[in-house]
Amino acid sequence: MPTADRAAISDFLGTRVDRGDVPAVVAAVSNRGALLYVGAFGKRDVARNVDATTDTIFRIASMTKPVTSLAIMMLYDAEQIVLDDPVTTYLPDYRQPPVLTKFTGADLTYDSRPARRPLTIRDLLTHTSGVGYPFLAPVLARLSSAGTRERDLPLLHDPGARWTYGPNTAILGRVVARVSGGTLDAFCQARIFGPLGMVDTGYDVPPEKHDRVATEHRRDASGKLAERPNPATIQSRGRGDDGLFSTARDYSAFLRLFLNGGRHGTARLVREETIRMMVTNQIGQLTVARQVATDPLIAREFGRGKDKFGFGFQIETEPSERGMRTPGSLSWAGILNTHFWVDPGKQIAAVVLMQLLPAYDDRVVDLLQGFERLVYVSFQ
Repeated sequence: MPTADRAAISDFLGTRVDRGDVPAVVAAVSNRGALLYVGAFGKRDVARNVDATTDTIFRIASMTKPVTSLAIMMLYDAEQIVLDDPVTTYLPDYRQPPVLTKFTGADLTYDSRPARRPLTIRDLLTHTSGVGYPFLAPVLARLSSAGTRERDLPLLHDPGARWTYGPNTAILGRVVARVSGGTLDAFCQARIFGPLGMVDTGYDVPPEKHDRVATEHRRDASGKLAERPNPATIQSRGRGDDGLFSTARDYSAFLRLFLNGGRHGTARLVREETIRMMVTNQIGQLTVARQVATDPLIAREFGRGKDKFGFGFQIETEPSERGMRTPGSLSWAGILNTHFWVDPGKQIAAVVLMQLLPAYDDRVVDLLQGFERLVYVSFQ
């Protein structure tokens, strides 16, 4: 990238932080071989007046999902799983929920029926299983608030019938652990993070790195941001659908694997054919549905009812506007406003990490769109 283009990106992100849109942002742009740009702006700990740096560690939330999806596909590569096998083939204790048919809000009761077929590994990879998140499904939110456990919530539809965002990848994480004979974290460290040099990525942050972890913020209805200090122990539940900590540099290395068809340098981590499966439409005529969060202070709406989904990635079907990411580009995000995209057509990948709620906050969206426009100035 020309020096002037990198400077323009830095000026833009710095201005957005200075005017109070976000407390901190770290962004990176890569091509197949290396980082082209990385910049850090704002305070990773506002109360303690600690500057964000390019090695700041973020809770990447649902950006964990593509990592778990890759882990599953590595097991597929090794012929240890079959994508169209029922989940119970690998998790004999898994109880498939019934399909919701009627909900009575007055007493929080519902009717259900057995699903028309078993839920498969493929259904989980594509988010077509019917498993949903309560924060995006009002019925599930009501049941969850009344004490229904996640594993006891009904399916929102039959497997394969629609695309619905949910904790599918949490189940896949259990499959990785069971089939590999260890933990999900151990598998990812040995097969993904270690080979890719992702030294700051994992499900817990060692004490010597605590000072590098960004604090969380939440914007209230008036627009004011409140900071949440980091706890003494920084670790997650270790689920396949969320919980990883990472940096912009580390996650850029992960994304470059997809620009390079499964290779990292001279080493092949996964077959090119398997990578191709992950980054192409796997949901046929279905689309990534528009979904509106049940609590606007947690998340806003996402999905436009037009894009496709592969194994772990949303796939752009048309350019967002002229001169920006091309059709076939991959993307996903985390609820704390961590975002990425991979553009195979332009052979670039970008990561934008923040740490605040709600997801898809208006000021965050404005920052993301402005950043993307400036990135593509160099790739016309």
